[in-house]
Amino acid sequence: MDQANIQDIPTIYPKLIQKTSEIGFDMPSDVYIGTLLKSLCASKPDGNFLELGTGMGLSLAWMIEGMDSNSKVTSVDNNPELIALAKGFFQGDKRLSLLCTEGEDWIPTYEGEKFDLIFADAWPGKYSHLKETLDLLKRGGFYVVDDLRQQPNWPDGHQENVDSFLKYMEERKDFAITKMDWSTGVLIAVKK
Repeated sequence: MDQANIQDIPTIYPKLIQKTSEIGFDMPSDVYIGTLLKSLCASKPDGNFLELGTGMGLSLAWMIEGMDSNSKVTSVDNNPELIALAKGFFQGDKRLSLLCTEGEDWIPTYEGEKFDLIFADAWPGKYSHLKETLDLLKRGGFYVVDDLRQQPNWPDGHQENVDSFLKYMEERKDFAITKMDWSTGVLIAVKK
């Protein structure tokens, strides 16, 4: 699929891409995962969504684009500069809660409503605190992970983390999972 053929790109997306380039942010989410997140969020009216790893807000822009007016999203990142940039881009959207905190501290202490979709794009929620993160998902909720196909910026030995994560997810009997060799390598799991 040619990126030029992607429809309904969030209005804010080109500005986010420009800022990503300006500051040299080298871990942007793939545009295709964005389109997937938009569709999945649209499938959950009045949804409650979680993003672990705000980064520059590229995926967040797609999630917000798919949300209805009664939905809400919480996005967590430990980088105060990135959270400050995201707040500048998304200011005024009352459906969004941006949190600057360590995911490994936030995940086990969260006591709010369970989530309809969790996009785990950070170490906590993907390679650590996985069981606790999956416990935050509603029945019928989506757990989405990308970057499962080898990336140029992976540190040595990271493939072992991916393999261990995939094995764990495959062994869970309370999730229906789909692994896709698409975009950067995606896993979608639905809580049964």
